[in-house]
Amino acid sequence: MKTALITGISGQDGSYLAELLLEKNYKVHGLVRRSSSIHTNRIDHLLHPDEKIILHYGDLTSDVTLLLDRIEPDEIYNLAAQSHVRVSFDVPVYTLDTNAIGPMRLLEAIRIVNPNIKYYQASSSEMYGMSPPPQDEDTPFRPCSPYGIAKLAAYWTTRLYRDAYGLFASNGILFNHESERRGETFVTKKIVRAAVRIKLGKQRYLRLGNLDAKRDWGHSKDYVRAINLILQHTDPDDFVVATSEQYSVKEFLEKVFISLGLPWEDYVVFSDKYKRPKEVPSLLGDASKIKQVLGWEPQIKLDKLIAEMIKSAMVEETNERNYQQNRQ
Repeated sequence: MKTALITGISGQDGSYLAELLLEKNYKVHGLVRRSSSIHTNRIDHLLHPDEKIILHYGDLTSDVTLLLDRIEPDEIYNLAAQSHVRVSFDVPVYTLDTNAIGPMRLLEAIRIVNPNIKYYQASSSEMYGMSPPPQDEDTPFRPCSPYGIAKLAAYWTTRLYRDAYGLFASNGILFNHESERRGETFVTKKIVRAAVRIKLGKQRYLRLGNLDAKRDWGHSKDYVRAINLILQHTDPDDFVVATSEQYSVKEFLEKVFISLGLPWEDYVVFSDKYKRPKEVPSLLGDASKIKQVLGWEPQIKLDKLIAEMIKSAMVEETNERNYQQNRQ
C-alpha cells in the first residue's frame, strides 16, 4: 500500500484527489490550515465515520521536515496555495511566501528526509500570462500577476531539485478546471450560484468584471486523474493538462443563463472592482504530450460541467431556503 500526503486536501482538487487515491488503495494523509471555523466540508464524507484519511494541521509557511519523517510518504501532491489570481494583487507577499517558498520548503524536506519520495507540483497556466495561445510545455512563460510569478518560481524550483539532486519531482501545468466544489469567489462558481439565485428569486443582479478573457475550462475530476498519472510515470517530467477547447467568460456566462432560461443581459452589472490590474487575455492548452505519453484524455465536456454545477447549486439553495422556512 502506498502512502500519499496531499497539501491543500480540503480544496477542490485535494478532495477529488483524495477520493481517487483511496479508490486506488492508498493510505492518505492531508495537510490543512488550523482555523477557528470548520472548512473541511469537501472532505467530510471521507473523515466520518471511517476516518479514511488522516489530517495534520499546518501550512507551507512553516517547516514540514518532521511531518515527512513521521508519516513516511511515498508520494507528495502539493496542491496548497493562495489560489485566487485577483486576490494575489492584494496580498502579493503572502502569495509568494505560500506559493513559491512553500514548495521549496517541501522539496528541501524531501531532500533531507528521503530523496526517493515522489513530488508533484501544481503549476498553473497563469505562468504563461501574455504568451499567445496555444500554450504547451515549450511556450515561453510571461506571467502578469503575483500568483503567476509565484507559481513560476515553484515550477523552476521543482525542476532545479529534479536536475540538481535527482528527485522525482514533476510539474503539472494545469489550465482552468472547475466543479461543483469550486470556491464561491471564483468566476465560474460565482456565475452559476448567482444565476441559480436569480432563478429562485433570491438575488437580483450579478456583478462581474472582464467578460472578454478566454479560458480553457476542464473538470477537476479529470485533472486529478492526470495528476496521479504524472507521478506513476517512469520518469519525472512536466506536462500541460488541458482540454484544448476555449471559451470566453461571456460564453460561459451565456451557457449558464441559457440553461436556466434567463437572458443574462437583464441581470449582469459590470464593475471595475472585479477587474485585475493586469489581465491574462487568452489561455488555450495543447495537451498533446500527456495524451501521447501517459494516455490521459479529458472525459467531461464544458456543457456537462456546467450542468453539474447548476444542479449542485440548485440543491444547495433549495436546501437553504427550506432550512430558513423551517426556522420560522
